[in-house]
Amino acid sequence: MKRNATAVWQGSGKEGKGNLTTQSTTLNNTQYSFGSRFAEGVGTNPEELVAAAHAGCFTMALSFKIDEAGFTAENLETKCVINLDPAQGKITESHLTLIATVPGLSKEKFDELVADAEKNCPISKLLNTTISVEATLV
Repeated sequence: MKRNATAVWQGSGKEGKGNLTTQSTTLNNTQYSFGSRFAEGVGTNPEELVAAAHAGCFTMALSFKIDEAGFTAENLETKCVINLDPAQGKITESHLTLIATVPGLSKEKFDELVADAEKNCPISKLLNTTISVEATLV
């Protein structure tokens, strides 16, 4: 299985502008720029997209783990914060915050499944950075 996205950039790094299009066209010529990446400009940025990918991947992986354990998630909501250190030019952390409602699931089993999903979702495996997760079972 292969997926793709295309980035187009025009101009200098600071004054230029670009757009992103995904294979599914969910993003279709979506604007990104220096301002949307390093300030509060309109548009998206690579770190925001990595955060969405990590949150989505982890949450789906956890859902499968919960299913395998014989439970059904009523609700899984994950926020991912990506920390980009411009001075180092690298992402230094991906932090996942999860609020989960899974009827009948013990806290011990929940923590085990969360740790497994954190380590084994494909985006976690892709990222070469510190990954942490804060999970609440309600």
